[in-house]
Amino acid sequence: MTYELLDSGSGQKLERFTDYLLMRPCPQAVWRREKPDLWQQVDASFSREEGNKWTFRKKLPKEWISKIGGVDFKISPTDFGHLGVFAEHADLWESMRTLIKPEDRILNLFAYSGGVTLAAAQEGAHVCHLDASKGMVDWARENAKLNGLEKAPIRWIVDDALKFLKREVKRESRYEGIILDPPTFGRGAKGEIFKIEEEILPLLHLCRELLSEKRPLFVIFSCHTPGFTPITMHHLMKQTMPNGHLETGEMRLSTPGAFSIPSGSFARWTHGV
Repeated sequence: MTYELLDSGSGQKLERFTDYLLMRPCPQAVWRREKPDLWQQVDASFSREEGNKWTFRKKLPKEWISKIGGVDFKISPTDFGHLGVFAEHADLWESMRTLIKPEDRILNLFAYSGGVTLAAAQEGAHVCHLDASKGMVDWARENAKLNGLEKAPIRWIVDDALKFLKREVKRESRYEGIILDPPTFGRGAKGEIFKIEEEILPLLHLCRELLSEKRPLFVIFSCHTPGFTPITMHHLMKQTMPNGHLETGEMRLSTPGAFSIPSGSFARWTHGV
């Protein structure tokens, strides 16, 4: 049960999710394809030019399981071309594993289908998983069950991130680690509008307030918004995080034997390193 990036080029990427080869748009892949014969074996393809439509060359199950970064995920093609996981995040949660000790408190914001949540829970952490979409929180809970973590100490929260963080500050809650992947634009659980360029500095300041005073471990900030380059991410974290070690770079969708695909930016703050 594995994931593999097989090839990319001509504005597309070719991926294997367990037994199925899927082709999806990838505008940054402006180079030519390296393995043209493989593309003839595609089981399903998604096109935005044809009105956000999947085309199936053979019948696929409605859902199946793939393992990415040590976590099992329910994979299911959606009307937006998503499948229920962003594989480029796996390197971030894998690096997080080495910092966590059992019973550390981890906050996962904009948590989607729970890759970070479940990787942290596998290391024995107590996790707060927050997303504004009830459907995605339900999906993440299904993934927890797939990984035998349905009874793990995970709080499942459907809420607007900024409102939740403000309440957590008032409650004097603290977390050893915080990870966030804010969207460019989104709506909260009660219709609140989130625009990253307006909200990101208040969001990061609140994250700093929630860091444990005794044992702060990390804040990991990832982003797919155009213009949020590693330099932009560096400056934002430099203005909001305490003294420590700050690393920034490009996220990459990467598998040995295939060209890596740039897939957004990340900034990782760690304490006292």
